[in-house]
Amino acid sequence: MQVPPLDGMRVIEGSAFVAAPSGGMTLAQLGAEVIRFDQIGGGIDFTRWPLTDSGESLYWAGLNKNKRSIAVNLRSPEARELLGQLIAGAGNFLTNFPARGWMSYDELSVERTDLNMLAITGNRDGSTALDYTVNAAIGFPYVTGPVDHDQPVNNVLAAWDLICGQTAALGMLAADRHRTRTGEGSNMSLALFDVALAAVSALGHVAEAQVLGTERQRFGNDLYGAFGAMFSTSDDEQIYAVGISNKQWRSLLEATESTEAINDLAIALDLDFADEGARFAAREEVKAQVQTWTGAHTLAELAERFDGLGVCWGRYQHFLELVENDPRCSTESELFREVDQPNIGTYLSPGSPIAFGGLLGVEPEPAPALGADTEALLAELGLTSAEIGSLVDREIVATA
Repeated sequence: MQVPPLDGMRVIEGSAFVAAPSGGMTLAQLGAEVIRFDQIGGGIDFTRWPLTDSGESLYWAGLNKNKRSIAVNLRSPEARELLGQLIAGAGNFLTNFPARGWMSYDELSVERTDLNMLAITGNRDGSTALDYTVNAAIGFPYVTGPVDHDQPVNNVLAAWDLICGQTAALGMLAADRHRTRTGEGSNMSLALFDVALAAVSALGHVAEAQVLGTERQRFGNDLYGAFGAMFSTSDDEQIYAVGISNKQWRSLLEATESTEAINDLAIALDLDFADEGARFAAREEVKAQVQTWTGAHTLAELAERFDGLGVCWGRYQHFLELVENDPRCSTESELFREVDQPNIGTYLSPGSPIAFGGLLGVEPEPAPALGADTEALLAELGLTSAEIGSLVDREIVATA
């Protein structure tokens, strides 16, 4: 692809942690020019773990690839005025900072009446919430974990933050299209808790509680309502195999030489295993039969047979194993490039997972050094070198 999909779109990002930065990075990885502003010295997420031995945040670098950076003193009226000019020039502003005062839509839209702004909050009323507090309230911790466990179990993946970031990126694109068609800007808000509520509702959990009046049980690693379970091999590897569709189900039974035994089981239990719900109801008996076969074979033997017969399965592996052994997490995949991140080193960095003709729309670039683009961006606003130097000397802005 010669021209990136979002070429020509400029977005100013004021952010911290995951939701807003991941939304901005999503746009940047599709070709938008995303300019992140930060407090001089870095914001509250600039040194978040994991850190290198020298104190560089791999977290921050991971969420800010393909962006530009300007560092300013956010308490300075001069700096705020400069940021207001940048936002007006870009016409697109994404933030999870409090959208009030100079950062409110009313103030910023004075300079740009067709401004598109999306402000991420914790709750719809503007009060604070984080992925961890949202997850605690949304219900999933009580259905996550071992069957016999009676305490909530949090998911370590910041799922709501990540979904929120993708939703924010979609919102910015929707507003951009609306402005192209009508000439009107958009004042948008997006609550992290609402993102979780929408997802839980889409998956049927809200209706299950309201309509059926039932509470979802814990089922451990079993796939609810269909057949999916964890199995071990003779060389002590752990795998997960799924039979949701009828094709997947038949492939799994054929691969594990279980077809006849499972047909007999269906007759004995008076169940029709063409119904995925019936497979779930008989999951313990089915698991025992499949485990007899997997437990008698090595991972290599299982992989050859499962892949040959089209079984839907995956191996449990640690992060280190993923990086060291899995070709999907390597430069063998079109998704990744080796990128040299200043002060950290060279490591795998993905582009957008959206493939255009099988290829990346934009090549991955490292996260910027804090303030790397301060001078260039201020020059775009018409400031002279002397004026920029004065701002630096007075600690209104900072350069890398």
